[in-house]
Amino acid sequence: MTVGTVPVVVIGAGPTGLTAATLLGQYGIETLVLDRWESVYPLPRAVHLDDEIYRLLARLGVAHEFAAISRPAHGLRLLDRELRVLAEFRRGADLGRHGHPEASMFDQPQLEELLRANLTRHATVTLRGNVEITAIEQPDGGPARIRLTDRATDETSTVAAGYVLGCDGANSLTRSAIGSTMHDLRFAQRWLVVDVATDADLAQWEGVHQVCDPVRAATYMRIGERRYRWEFQLLPGESADDYRDMTRLRPLIRPWTGNVPADELEIVRTAEYTFRAQIADRWREQRVFLLGDAAHLTPPFIGQGMGAGLRDAANLAWKLAAVLDGRLPEQALDSYEAERKPHTRSMITLAKLVGTAMTAGGDTGSAVRRMLAPHLHRLPGLSNSILDSQTPALHRSTLVDRRRFGRGLAGRLCPNAQLSVVP
Repeated sequence: MTVGTVPVVVIGAGPTGLTAATLLGQYGIETLVLDRWESVYPLPRAVHLDDEIYRLLARLGVAHEFAAISRPAHGLRLLDRELRVLAEFRRGADLGRHGHPEASMFDQPQLEELLRANLTRHATVTLRGNVEITAIEQPDGGPARIRLTDRATDETSTVAAGYVLGCDGANSLTRSAIGSTMHDLRFAQRWLVVDVATDADLAQWEGVHQVCDPVRAATYMRIGERRYRWEFQLLPGESADDYRDMTRLRPLIRPWTGNVPADELEIVRTAEYTFRAQIADRWREQRVFLLGDAAHLTPPFIGQGMGAGLRDAANLAWKLAAVLDGRLPEQALDSYEAERKPHTRSMITLAKLVGTAMTAGGDTGSAVRRMLAPHLHRLPGLSNSILDSQTPALHRSTLVDRRRFGRGLAGRLCPNAQLSVVP
């Protein structure tokens, strides 16, 4: 069965795909979202976003709802292997330049539920779950063709699309379909990721705790009223299976849980991730684009993995809508990769640097960190640099003329100024 041509098909209903579809819906563009899952994928993954992304959530219309499920992060502590504080960078209570907290912690499934519910406000957008994409083809000069199978009935069908946005994650079929490959940026570490729920008060400082240890680097953060996240670098021979029950997990998290009884600690998830730094060599082939993890993978040390995907969606959606409405030439779409790829590479480089600083150097590295970290706050501007959520300017493209307007403001996001209504 062949369905008629849809102007835009979004493959993947994670945060990136839902953001792209919502923005297109706001422009009145007919959009079909296809996803493998019938409903929100239930396991937590991303837990952090900055005020630029919070501002985008406000653009989508869910800022108030997001405020109810998130909590501001209070800053960053660097700890040594004995969990002694090496340095502390505190955030104030003031909102950032965009009118939102500069760092917020949240539960990804809850965010996705908000985004799915919000999507229903847009009559031009349809979300179809429980489908498996089997092929993406691009006949010369014609619409792209997406072959899919209904996972409940095994019925097959084909959808024709004016444009395809591949938001289908790290194992992207879309990326394979356009012949794009991931370029390895030389970073890979195996980590255990643990989410725990408890009603007990852990009585911990409510910022991010970063344990700088070349043997067992770790991260701790509170992400909700009763939700906590730990990440531990795995040792050779270890796997997540070694920490599925609280008896075996408890020694790792005890420095933060203290004397809280084990039966008051509920394991929500334990998983093993290989934190990678990768970027696709091509983000577009004719009518098909890559966004989010399909185009890039960022180590989590600066909390920018999900945010990068939402920035992709925000960058491409308005251009695509303008092309479909005839307000921009089709060539304007070339600016998507030209702008987003260098920006993403910069953020990946920064994440690699932070991850290396946490874990490199063996005992010598630990000694250097103990010696230098307590003095970091004295370096002019360093504390602000560590806590500042502002990301790099976009590189030059057909829409960003940094030669004409200079390198000061061109390609940067304008502050979200507060306006007063005059009666």
